Amino acid sequence: IDAFLKESFPSGFQWATSTESFKAEGGWLEDGKGETIWDRFSHEHQAFENQTIDLACDSYNKVDYDVYILRGLQVNTYQFSISWARIFPSGHRGTILTDGVNVQRFTVQSLMDGFEGKQGYSERFGLHYVEFENPERPRTPKQSAYFYSQVIEQNGFALSKAHI
Repeated sequence: IDAFLKESFPSGFQWATSTESFKAEGGWLEDGKGETIWDRFSHEHQAFENQTIDLACDSYNKVDYDVYILRGLQVNTYQFSISWARIFPSGHRGTILTDGVNVQRFTVQSLMDGFEGKQGYSERFGLHYVEFENPERPRTPKQSAYFYSQVIEQNGFALSKAHI
C-alpha cells in the first residue's frame, strides 16, 4: 500500500479485500467440481461475446501466488467464497466431494500461514498453532478449531479428528 495512502488512515486501520468464487476461482470442472447455474448460462452462449468464466483468475491453481499478492498489499483481512459445486458437485449433501474440501482447507491454511508470516510469526491467529521451526509444520488446534468443528458437525457433516 502506498506510504502516503497508508499514513492517511488511523493507526490500526484494518485493510481488507475480498474475492468471490465465480469471478476468481477458475478451475472449471477440475477435481470433480459440479456445474453451477452461471457455468451453464455462460456455456449456453448467453454471456457477452460468448465468454465463459472457466479460467477466471485461476485462484484454484494459484493459491501460493494469491497469498503472495495479499502479503504485498499488506491487507489485514481477506474474505473469500468457495463454489459449493466444488464440495457438493450434484447440489446436495449426499454427494460430498472430499477433494474439494481438501483444496479449500489447503487454501485456508495457506492464508493463515501467510498472514502469520507477515508478522514474523510473532502474532498467532487462525485455527491452528503451526510449529514453523519443524520442517513438517505440525499444527495444534486452537479452541476456535474445536468451535468450528462443532458448527460443521451440528450442520450434519461428520468430521474425523484428523480434520480438526
